[in-house]
Amino acid sequence: MRLDPFYLIVDSAAWIERLVPLGVKLVQLRIKDRTAAEIRTDIRKAKAVCAAHGCQLIVNDYWQLAIEERCDFIHLGQEDLAEADLDTIRAAGMKLGLSTHDEAELQTALAARPDYIALGPIYPTVLKAMSWAPQGRQRIGHWKALLGDIPLVAIGGLTVERIPGVLENGADSAAVVTDITRNSDPESRTLEWLKATRGHIPAI
Repeated sequence: MRLDPFYLIVDSAAWIERLVPLGVKLVQLRIKDRTAAEIRTDIRKAKAVCAAHGCQLIVNDYWQLAIEERCDFIHLGQEDLAEADLDTIRAAGMKLGLSTHDEAELQTALAARPDYIALGPIYPTVLKAMSWAPQGRQRIGHWKALLGDIPLVAIGGLTVERIPGVLENGADSAAVVTDITRNSDPESRTLEWLKATRGHIPAI
């Protein structure tokens, strides 16, 4: 499979309603610390917006809700992967993305036959405290060689200015959170990301 090189990650349907119409084609809805009812509502809103704009929606963590809402792509961290029912996920026809931070986690992820693997943090990140040191962009090429045809998503501390070094070192997609959501003008920053990644879209 192919991933869009610009991978937006946001924590609400409101962000998706705001930014996806600008031309975003790949977005993850990553919600924390909200009720199941609230999460379901946001999944429904996000799914509708993405369907209207030809954007691939990926739901983080809540695979049961994603199946119930007939989504087709989920992303799991290592702890969530350990608790998830992969047979049920696959039976529902869902694609699966997985987070990795070191070689051991990579082997665990590969055993689950994912549709893509995310590696991070590439650079220091302010999003959350991490137990792993920044990988650096040089690590991307090594990881990609291990993955072969499985798409590799780089994540952690990425900015528009860092996109070329990340994609040119082997990442198929660059994931972004705070460089957009904490920017004073998220719409303009999103357009900058779109412009910076368009030249990296693979030919079909």
